[in-house]
Order: sequence, then structure tokens, then C-alpha cells
Amino acid sequence: MIASFDNAAEKYDTNFTHTEIGTLQRHLVYENVQKYLQNTKIVLEINCGTGEDAIWLANQNLTVTATDISEKMVSKAQSKTNLENLNFKVLDINNLNQETNSYDFLFSNFGGLNCLTNTEMQTFFQSTSKILSEKGKICLVIMPKNTIWEQFYFVLKFDFKNAFRRKKEVAFANVDGEKVATYYYNPKEIVHLCQATFEILEVKPIGFFIPPSYLEPFFKNKKMLLKGLNFLEKRIKNWSFLSKYADHYIITLQKK
Repeated sequence: MIASFDNAAEKYDTNFTHTEIGTLQRHLVYENVQKYLQNTKIVLEINCGTGEDAIWLANQNLTVTATDISEKMVSKAQSKTNLENLNFKVLDINNLNQETNSYDFLFSNFGGLNCLTNTEMQTFFQSTSKILSEKGKICLVIMPKNTIWEQFYFVLKFDFKNAFRRKKEVAFANVDGEKVATYYYNPKEIVHLCQATFEILEVKPIGFFIPPSYLEPFFKNKKMLLKGLNFLEKRIKNWSFLSKYADHYIITLQKK
């Protein structure tokens, strides 16, 4: 990947990790990941950001290697913990084929893989299958093309260009002044790209009722409203057909 996300490292926790919306979405992800950690010992996380998920995984008594392309993200993550079963390192997703270790489980949260082109995504699945143990699993949280929240929000603002930006071949997100090329994938597209090496275990929506994080300024003082939206989110959490309309979705795969 070209973008490094160094600019976002300092404010990432403030702008997302510790926000009301970020916390709710992260808890939804953990509920889905938790059930696949049985019989898992060694985990690789990619796009680890400031290490919040890596620390959670390590606290599940797993041996975790957490990676990110951004040196500043990794530095921020390292400053949070000294857990002996958790190691952070700088690694580009596109260089996974350089990994020599074997892992039981691979995890990527909140759209890190949306920085990959179609060709890079295919290569990612090929590389991943080589470093996973037999019947190893991966959980990926990806941004789809048809997010209803985003379309509704921008249409209300008469910003039709951004309302349907996810449907473009490539969109450019402004991440703390850094333009990041972003590619959106609906679940069926991911299934098509990985079906040669992985079987699909499940697909679930993350953020169908819970709004995107950029709406935090509006919702942060409306905790009862967010509580209600979270209640609705939990009612539809198993409705896989809503995945392509949510802010993110989590897809769980197993190596063939």
C-alpha cells in the first residue's frame, strides 16, 4: 500500500477508538470473533492501528503478532502495553508472502483491506492461505458499497457526489490530510476473490443501525438514541443479507 496512515496515528484513538460509535461497533466485532477463537493459539493481526484489538486478542490468552504499515501506528500501539504474548511490527499487507511463521487465525478490523485493489486482494488471499495452519480461519471487517447510512446522510445534504462514492471503482478518503485510495467490496465480491482457497463460514453486518464514525459529533450527546440503535443492531446481527448495506460487515473464512 502507498498510504502509511502516519498522520492519523496521534488522533486515531480520540477520533474513533474511544468514541461512542467506535466502541459499539468494536463490541459487535468482538462478539463475532470470540466464537472462532476456540482451539486457536497463534494469531496474526494486520492493519492493527493503535493496537486496541491486538491487546484484546492477547488478553484471550493467545500469542499475537500485530502488524501495520504505519510506523507511528505501531509505535503508538507499543506504548500501550508490555504483554509478553503480544508482538508488534511494521509490515505492508502486500508483503505477507514474506512471513515465515504459521498462524491459526488472521484478523483485520475496520476496513484496512479496503486499501487493496482487486488484484492485490486476490494476492492477499493467496498469501494468507500459505501462512495459515490447516483449517485456519480469517475474520475480516470490510466496508461494502451500498451503505444506507452514508447514502441517506449525504443525500440529505444534497451532496450526491459523496452519497454514492462507494460505488466508484476507487474513491479517495481524506485521512488527516492524507489522501487514501479506497476500494469497496460487497460480500459476494470477496467470496469470488477467495473461493479458490477459502470456504465461507458466515457474513454478518456491522453498523446497519449504528451509524458511521464520522457522525460521532452528532450522536455523542445522544446516548439514549445510540442505545436504541444498538438494541436494533443486535436484533438483526444475524441477518447476513443486510451486510452489503451496513457501514462494515464481518466475513469469516476457513482455509480449504
